[in-house]
Amino acid sequence: MSLSPYNAGRLISALSLCLALTSCTVGPRYQKPAPTVAAVPMPAQWQGQSWQLAAPADETPRGEWWQLFHDDKLNELERQLLEGNQSLVAARDHLESARALARVATAGLFPQLSADPSAIRERGAGDRPLNGGATTTRPYTQNAFTVPFNINYEFDVFGRVRQGVKSANAQLQSTAADTANAQLVLTAELAADYFTLRQLDAEMQVVEENSGYQRKALDLVNRRHDGGIANGLDVAQQKSLLDATLTQLSLVKQSRAQYEHAIAVLVGRAAPDFHLAPVPLATVPPVMPVGLPSQLLERRPDIASAERQVAVANAQVGLAKAAFYPRFALNSTGGGWQSRDIATLANAPSLFWAVGADALTPIFSGGRNKANLAAARASYDASVATYRQSVLTAFGQVEDGLSSLDALSKASETQAAAVDDARRQLELANNRYVGGVDNYLTVISAESTLLSNQRLAVQLLGQRMVATVYLVKALGGGWDAKQLEKQQVKPTAGQIVQP
Repeated sequence: MSLSPYNAGRLISALSLCLALTSCTVGPRYQKPAPTVAAVPMPAQWQGQSWQLAAPADETPRGEWWQLFHDDKLNELERQLLEGNQSLVAARDHLESARALARVATAGLFPQLSADPSAIRERGAGDRPLNGGATTTRPYTQNAFTVPFNINYEFDVFGRVRQGVKSANAQLQSTAADTANAQLVLTAELAADYFTLRQLDAEMQVVEENSGYQRKALDLVNRRHDGGIANGLDVAQQKSLLDATLTQLSLVKQSRAQYEHAIAVLVGRAAPDFHLAPVPLATVPPVMPVGLPSQLLERRPDIASAERQVAVANAQVGLAKAAFYPRFALNSTGGGWQSRDIATLANAPSLFWAVGADALTPIFSGGRNKANLAAARASYDASVATYRQSVLTAFGQVEDGLSSLDALSKASETQAAAVDDARRQLELANNRYVGGVDNYLTVISAESTLLSNQRLAVQLLGQRMVATVYLVKALGGGWDAKQLEKQQVKPTAGQIVQP
């Protein structure tokens, strides 16, 4: 069998398979770190979970968690965000970059073959020097056609290349988790802005209704003043209250416009061309399926990303340890075909080759390898601490969400009673004023109290909706860490012939 580049590649592949069966991988075997230190046990349940046990964890919609709210307009806006948000597009591009880099790492498992064809026509001088100092007076002209091939392959005896592949795949999975987290953060921000905007719509409705009522009251006071029953102070007080209410309406509209512009940016639309018709918030928050604290580790993409960074750091420790061992490589820097005539370039006599092997063994490096290993181990320890901190942060965010919803739910109940009481107070104040028992300042105070209580009731409803959104976000939005199993690049036989 002639040692053509094709046959050389087959030989290298066979040798690499034999070495892979007998080789070892230096460095620590990866084990997922405990989410907490030994002295801090994993919490068994949430403090605020008592009212959350009605719904099982598997009822959370996978991916499109916002469907829990049953709001068609929100669903439409979220679809626009997934398609048009440029930050999310950039995150997906980063993911594709990480996938390509993982393929680059797997390329080291295969022989590297390159060719450098050349065609030269040269003329030799007649007075050129020859061996022994003799000269010739006969110039010559000739062609030189060469198709050389270079073959290089590192036998991964101690797992240096394989550790690089593990590191690249772990980085790919970390980037995939980062992409999922970016989507979760953006969709949650959109939902929070959307419900805040609807809350402001409801506040606008409340303020407009009160301003309409106050205009009627001003007309009544003016008529009473014209009839000599009311004095000018009553008119001035009612006019002042109406003007203050109209000021509140302008401020609410300003806040609504800002949230509308923020939503436009999130969905990838130009703010001047984007508009949402006012729809007062009237829904109630859905009951959230919470699950157990231990399940949170598999549902938060940011936690999964931090854990995958631990795997990256672990592989880097293996790479640093592999630097202490020899590197064996097979190379062919002279092989191919060469001829003076292109017609005979592919003939057997035109074939030339040279194959060699290298063994690069570290002896003295001034402590470089030892220092690199120490740095890799320190980076691993830092990544474990970062992972545990992300777990603690997640626990805190869920508890914040549960306690907020609990407090806001109780506050909404008492505030609803406060609104009813304020309406009754205004009715009584009007009756006492018309009956001449109290002055008009009592009516003004009752009108102001009713408006404040109605606005606060609407604000509490909006805060409950937003708190529910952030609780969904804290719980991972239905994401599952098992999705990362598909995010890895495996070497394939087809890579042998890929450029």
